[in-house]
Amino acid sequence: MATGVNIRTYFNGAWHEGDLPVMRAADHGMWLSGAVFDGARLAHGLVPDLDLHCARVNASARALMLEPVVAAPDMVQIIREGLRAYAPGAAVYIRPMYWGMDTGYMAIMPDPASTGFALCLEEIPLAPADASTTLTRTRFRRPVMENAVVNAKAACLYPNNARMLAEARAKGFGNALCADALGNVAESATSNAFLVRDGEVFTPVANGTFLAGITRARHISNLREAGIPVHEIALGFEDFHNADEIFLTGNMSKVTPVTAFDETSYEIGPITGRVREMYWDWAASSPL
Repeated sequence: MATGVNIRTYFNGAWHEGDLPVMRAADHGMWLSGAVFDGARLAHGLVPDLDLHCARVNASARALMLEPVVAAPDMVQIIREGLRAYAPGAAVYIRPMYWGMDTGYMAIMPDPASTGFALCLEEIPLAPADASTTLTRTRFRRPVMENAVVNAKAACLYPNNARMLAEARAKGFGNALCADALGNVAESATSNAFLVRDGEVFTPVANGTFLAGITRARHISNLREAGIPVHEIALGFEDFHNADEIFLTGNMSKVTPVTAFDETSYEIGPITGRVREMYWDWAASSPL
C-alpha cells in the first residue's frame, strides 16, 4: 500500500501514471533484499538538495554491489520532468530506487550488470510547523559496518527500524531514540537527532553506524553560518534528558520538535523554530 496519493512512476525510460509494478518475483531485490532508495522533497515549490539525494542513491547502490545505471545529473532532470505534472504548491515525496535483478556468484551476490531502476513520486503533505513527537529508549541498536551495509540507504536495514517504532508505539511514544553498538545515542528510528543546551546545539557524531543525513548536514551548515555553535560528539541518553530542546531532522519533515523523552518533557524552543526558518530561507536562495 502506498503512503501518498497521485503517484507517478518512472520505469524503463518513461513516466507512467500510478503505482506501477516494477519488480519480478525472482529479482535479487525481491528475495535477497538487494535494494536501495533515497528520498527528496518538493515543497513550497522548492526541491532542496535534489542533486545530493541523487548522488547518494548511486553511492548506496555501489555499497550493495549494484551498478548505478543513471548518472545523478540525468536523474535530476528526469525528476524535474516528472514533477511538472503536479499542481503548483503540491508537496511531493521523491524516491529514486535501484535493485538487483539477476543473481551472480553463488546466487547470493547480485549481478551488477543487471540493475533495475525506478523513480516514484507521491503527493504527501509536509507536516504542519507545529507538529511534534515524543521519544522513548529502545532495546534495539544500530548495526556496524562489519554486520550490515550501514553506508547505504538500504531497504534491508529498515526492519530493524520498524522494530524500534513498534516498541515505541507499544509504550505510547511516537518514535524511538536508539544507541549504537557502544551504547552512545545514534539517532531516532526515522531521523537524525539534535539537542540544544544553553543556546548551543549538539548531535551524535557520525561514526559509521547511522546515515548522517543530507538534511542534517544542511542544518549544521545553516546553524554555523548563523553563529550558533554546533558540536558533533558522542552523546549519551542522559545528555538528551538534560537538554533544553530536542528536535529530529530528516527529508520527510525537515524539522520535528520533540516534546518528551520518556519521563522528561520539553518546550518547543526558539532554536528549533529558527532551524526550520533558516532551512527554508536557504532553500529559497538555492540555485537548485
